[in-house]
Amino acid sequence: MTVTALIVAAGRGERLGGELPKQYRPLGGKPVLRWAVEALAGHPSIDQVRVVIGEGQNQMALDALSGLSVGDLIRGGAERSDSVLNGLKAIGDGAVLVHDAARPFCPPAVVDRLLAVLDRNDGAVPVLPVADTLALGDTVLDSPVDRKRMLRVQTPQAFQVEDLIYAYAEAGRGSPTDESTVMLTAGLKVAAVEGDSMLEKLTTPGDWDRAEAIVASRLIPRTGMGYDVHAFGGDGPIMLGGIAVPHSRGLTGHSDADVVLHAITDALLGAAGLGDIGEYFPPSDAQWKGASSDLFLRHAADLVRERGGIIDHVDVTIIAEEPKIGPHRSAIRTRIAEVLAVKLEQVSVKATTTEGLGFTGRREGMAAQAVTSIRLEIGQ
Repeated sequence: MTVTALIVAAGRGERLGGELPKQYRPLGGKPVLRWAVEALAGHPSIDQVRVVIGEGQNQMALDALSGLSVGDLIRGGAERSDSVLNGLKAIGDGAVLVHDAARPFCPPAVVDRLLAVLDRNDGAVPVLPVADTLALGDTVLDSPVDRKRMLRVQTPQAFQVEDLIYAYAEAGRGSPTDESTVMLTAGLKVAAVEGDSMLEKLTTPGDWDRAEAIVASRLIPRTGMGYDVHAFGGDGPIMLGGIAVPHSRGLTGHSDADVVLHAITDALLGAAGLGDIGEYFPPSDAQWKGASSDLFLRHAADLVRERGGIIDHVDVTIIAEEPKIGPHRSAIRTRIAEVLAVKLEQVSVKATTTEGLGFTGRREGMAAQAVTSIRLEIGQ
């Protein structure tokens, strides 16, 4: 039996606020949609993952899913039912796990429980009991509701593709909040399996805060160090931290010889266990001759974030007798923060001399050392 995870990501997420739909908002440095896809794509019983997106969301989805195998994106419709049906038609046959993109964390055990009972039922859904007291009312309470048989229904929900298409034909599309409602309306049997609190849906700002706390609990701090040196040569100016600093001499190097950005790049790559700058931008490759080091640093930051990492802090020390760094420190900090897409207070820039000792003391060149602090998911 072929099993497809169909992730519905066509909504606008208006209740959460903000201009960006919630499925594309970064959660712990990674879009919510990517969390949802990765959680299901990694399950050994799931053969493929497909994604349904809304009108005008194509580029946002491509950016969020870069590097993941999800096939062609499926265009959704005006209602959830339209989006799901479009997805089912694109899949064809087999079993399907319909999942909300706004539920970024899906424990593998939930998928196991769903698939274990699907062959004996028309469908299967994860549920949790209702723990709170329930009552009817508005601004004042009316009558209590017996919660003994009340269940909170979650996703992913498991069905055979042909059964769910049949159910929609029998029940009509309307505006169902989930697929189990459609199946029950069509008179089909849906089994309930144990759900998980990790499957809570992101709907309100409070839900977002909870999800951020979950991500933070899964991340561990890591530190990287970087060092770079370049000799003086040719005419100025000097590129330092992405800023052109006036000086009578320049720095020699295959790229723009920015010792600051090179050191930070190596520190980030080291913190994430991703090698060094030479592996990605080798000096032997002519395409990097004279290249701006902004490109190198931005690529390192992207690699960290693609692994779900968060950049917390960057501390760099420039080692040189000349030129004086003080007048340019603020501009260098600002530029580094821009390239890394972090806040200014997350970047520290210092300068020192070697009191006339060594090659920097003899004014033969400049050096920089950097330390970066990141958080990365356990096991990455």
